[in-house]
Amino acid sequence: MPASVLWAVDLSGRVHTLATSGQCWELCRDVPLDFKRVSTAGQCCWGLACDNQVYVHVAAGDVPIRRREEAYENQRWNPVGGFCEKLLPSDRWPWSDVSGLQPRPLDGVALPSPHWEWESDWYVDENFEGEPTEKAGWTYAIDFPATYTRDKKWNSCVRRRKWIRYRRYKARDAWAKAALVPAGEWKIPSKDDPKQLPDPVSDLSVGGWEITDEPVGRLSVWAVSLQGKVWYREDVSHPNPEGSSWSLVDTPGEAVQISCGPQDLLWVTLWEGQALVRQGIDRHNPKGSSWSLVEPPSPEVGLMHVSVGIHVVWAVTKDKKVWFRRGVSSHNPGGTSWIQMVGEMLMVDVGLKDQVWGIGGEERALYFRQGVTPSELSGKAWKAIVAGRDCDWSHSGSLSSLLSAGCFFGDEVRGSGESSAPSDTDAPSEVDRQGPGQPLPVEPLPGLGSHTGSAPHPGSGQVADWTEGCASPAAGTGEATPACEPQPGPASLPAELPWTNVDLQDPARGPGPSAPGPTEAAGLSSLGLLSLGLEETCGADEHPLWAWVSGGACAVEAHMALKWFTVQPGLSPSVQALSLPITPAQTTAWRKQIFQQLTERTKRELENFRHYEQAVEQSVWVKTGSLQWWCDWKPHKWVDVRVALEQFTGHDGVRDSVLFLYYVVHEEKKYVHVFLNEVTALVPLLSETRPSCTLYTPERTRQRWPVRLAAATEQEMNDWLALLSLSCCESRKVHGRPSPQALWSVTCKGDVFVSEPGPGLEDPEHPLPCDQLFWWQMGGHLRVVEANSRGVVWGLGYDHTAWVYTGGCGGGCQGLGSSSGSIYIQSDVKCVRIYENQRWNPVTGYSSRGLPTDRHMWSDVSGLQELTKASARPPSLQWVWDSDWYVDFSVPGGADPEGWQYAPDFPASYHGYKTLKDFVRRRCWARKCKLVTCGPWLEVAPVPLRDVSIIPESPEAPSAGHSVALWAISDKGDVLCRLGVSELNPAGSSWLHVGTDQPFVSISVGTCYQVWAVARDGSAFYRGAVSHSQPAGDCWFHVASPPKQRLKQVSVGQTSVYALDENGNLWHRQGVTPSHPQGACWEHVSNNVRQVSVGPLDQVWVIADKVQGSRGLSRGTVCHRTGVQPHEPKGRGWDYGIGGGWDHISIRANATRTPRSGSQEAGGEQEAPGGPVRC
Repeated sequence: MPASVLWAVDLSGRVHTLATSGQCWELCRDVPLDFKRVSTAGQCCWGLACDNQVYVHVAAGDVPIRRREEAYENQRWNPVGGFCEKLLPSDRWPWSDVSGLQPRPLDGVALPSPHWEWESDWYVDENFEGEPTEKAGWTYAIDFPATYTRDKKWNSCVRRRKWIRYRRYKARDAWAKAALVPAGEWKIPSKDDPKQLPDPVSDLSVGGWEITDEPVGRLSVWAVSLQGKVWYREDVSHPNPEGSSWSLVDTPGEAVQISCGPQDLLWVTLWEGQALVRQGIDRHNPKGSSWSLVEPPSPEVGLMHVSVGIHVVWAVTKDKKVWFRRGVSSHNPGGTSWIQMVGEMLMVDVGLKDQVWGIGGEERALYFRQGVTPSELSGKAWKAIVAGRDCDWSHSGSLSSLLSAGCFFGDEVRGSGESSAPSDTDAPSEVDRQGPGQPLPVEPLPGLGSHTGSAPHPGSGQVADWTEGCASPAAGTGEATPACEPQPGPASLPAELPWTNVDLQDPARGPGPSAPGPTEAAGLSSLGLLSLGLEETCGADEHPLWAWVSGGACAVEAHMALKWFTVQPGLSPSVQALSLPITPAQTTAWRKQIFQQLTERTKRELENFRHYEQAVEQSVWVKTGSLQWWCDWKPHKWVDVRVALEQFTGHDGVRDSVLFLYYVVHEEKKYVHVFLNEVTALVPLLSETRPSCTLYTPERTRQRWPVRLAAATEQEMNDWLALLSLSCCESRKVHGRPSPQALWSVTCKGDVFVSEPGPGLEDPEHPLPCDQLFWWQMGGHLRVVEANSRGVVWGLGYDHTAWVYTGGCGGGCQGLGSSSGSIYIQSDVKCVRIYENQRWNPVTGYSSRGLPTDRHMWSDVSGLQELTKASARPPSLQWVWDSDWYVDFSVPGGADPEGWQYAPDFPASYHGYKTLKDFVRRRCWARKCKLVTCGPWLEVAPVPLRDVSIIPESPEAPSAGHSVALWAISDKGDVLCRLGVSELNPAGSSWLHVGTDQPFVSISVGTCYQVWAVARDGSAFYRGAVSHSQPAGDCWFHVASPPKQRLKQVSVGQTSVYALDENGNLWHRQGVTPSHPQGACWEHVSNNVRQVSVGPLDQVWVIADKVQGSRGLSRGTVCHRTGVQPHEPKGRGWDYGIGGGWDHISIRANATRTPRSGSQEAGGEQEAPGGPVRC
């Protein structure tokens, strides 16, 4: 299923989905019953069936839904028998939970519902705080409860061990009835059970996924029973999609309908026509605390339906009028006043990003609200969705196939002017619709008659626009009334049933050809098609009548071009149904064939002109402008300069460029020039004050003092960046896509850079200095890039979205030179964080009045820069705010229920609880911002990833005939193996889940399929028996981490394994051999390291945190480990390269081995002694 879909229910009770990238409704086939309504959130859909029971539909995915069950075995020592299960009367249970208060025998832990299954039997957890335990997983303590250790001491009187068993949710991609009892208590429910619904359900709503991230995927599921009571579903989350039980929430009246938003908005409509608003909903109390009453727009006509989002509330009154609630926010969930919108609707639904859908009042057509933005939440116009249904395409396609095959036999005589097959030249016409209150014209299917009915064909291609202003506000509000369009005319369709009743039979149609003609009817009946499963196929000329719509899983972006409103012109439905998909392999083969033909033609055309002398154009081109330069002398400051870029072409046809900076010092004119063929990198900087960039040369890289330029506007800087980047690439003769051996890197700003390795880059005798590498920018915005020597490149965004490289070049915000056909829209989301700081005093307690030496009361994470909610800005003008400010509870060290972290003083180590010695506290506020750019990247949906690793194949390995091994870590910590990855299909086909006992944070696969990983607790693991024939391996082997260190990243090459801990220490695993792949011990290599990458030749490259040059200090520097030999895998020293703002590098694609002579192998390498990356 696509990641973003719109769900809807028609009047017959069938459930349909429409993808944002699709053009046709898809029918949900595996539906056990007819449904009345659905409510969606992400990949989960809750539905209300015709039996008034609640069902859950969880989309199938490559990552299974697993939940761990734990039980603790407790024992006490006695002088007679040693440790045994005979405990004291005051002790905990022999088998209990982690607290010891509840008994939990292994045979008493049952599955919560029939929708779960056990993965394996119970087994002992032999991992304790990142270290392997001894003696069958026992941990020891003095008494219950106490601090446990893995070592037995002389005073260890009690011990315990943890038993683990995983259960898996098996009802994926199917409708499962929600369990009525809590987890672990599966039984036949009784009528007196307070945890089950006493009467059937009449309405439900799903929301609350943005209230908190703990547990992962937590949802708020609300329901209204036929008795008018409101119920809340407990413990609904991604690990427990069906929840545990129902709890009653008291209301001051009888409820009829309910709507829950993504955050803390919850509205309920009453039978009297009023609305209730839930107060006090937060992450610690998702059910809220109290109700407040909201009156309807008019006392005579009450509310019939409401739908809420993040900042909006839409409503429909009993006379089908549409209303918008003004002034809704988290601080004022009830809003201030009602504003009437033009048109009539049966219901409306608010989806993601406050987008709105509605169902027309008479014709039951589906509408989308256009123009909804954060600045204009009410939108601008209604537009009808005229997408076809999959049954329409299949019906028309099968019918035309029968006709064209000559299988349509009848008893009547057909005239010569009658045609049985639709023509490819027949194009559907476009008819404008005035509004949802008027009937829809019908476009008949070509070849099936020329009658006209009252409902449009879903695939007719007509676009119905309904633009409106705001009608008069509610009576008594006293607000101004803007001009509005005339109301839609009376409907010509017969009156439908009330919106609260769902007729599960086919509704009555208006006059029109609802059945095929006599010729078609005779032919179909003679063929007996109804007995082949087509009795429920909807007619090709029928307009779908909708009963319900839900947009909680439909993300509509501002830059997205929806295909819901038109169909492809010039093609009949039968032709579209018969079109075949084109595979990537076919596309690649066609491109190669076309390229070969063009090359041969060029050779033939140039053969007759070989005796002509080559014409060379000699020219000089100059571009000037005004910029600012960060001067070289002290005091360092910004100086206004005149910039001139001179580009000239010599007699040999080589184009080169020089950049001049003209400035004035003490009334003396001076200049600085930079040859662009010496520039090694042109990097845009992440600056909040002014748009700036830096130019690196080998000399300035060694000095740690690049040329830094700034512009007045970001557009001006982007223009200069694009021009200078193009000139640098032309001087270096760099064109097209990078080679498969290229080096990839990412800056802290998210810009992607590529460099072609020189022939002597990994020469052990005379390596090419890495400050000589030329880095050029590739379009897109990423956080991590991983590549291998077969041209497979993956990237991860800040929002954990996975992207695959398409083979193009260019894109980006700077308008870099692009290759047509391989550049796509790319988006990314990141958080801007600020900190609220307070100090305790005896009078007022914690307050914003600090000491004169304290940090700012609103600051960044360091406390050195003042940063408030009003002054905080997105990283650059390309970023726009995507949410409001919210408290970030996922900070290191934890936080209390209000988000505060405590410490004795600023700065110090913070923790999430208050002690008597804590005199300061801070709270983190976060706000999401979004970037929309372009680059040669395609999204790999739908699993968000935290880390990815591609096998770095060595030159000796065969490069064809087998797939590429790719491993990844999901954002939830699941380990995944990608299947079907190759040069022709770099995105792969599907994910294979690899089970683990705990969440993982980093993974790496070596040249010989050695898979190493790091768990969340900082311990390392090795995956055994991984091979091409067994891509997932068989089991995990625990590897102890370095003493008193927690690992955070691992990288594996051909024979070397390197790991990085949380303190920036780089470790090498000694003793790794084919017979003992886990190695023997960790050996310290260096400190001051931010990230490490090990290549297929065991070459080691890192991102150093700080590097001191002759004139400055750079943070985030690319460094190359020199002196790496088979007999000396740790290397000897460091070679410093490009620096200043680099976050990630991937050397794993460079498998080019430098040829070595006998003298080079015999001679030694004279390098400086190894040591840490010096600050």
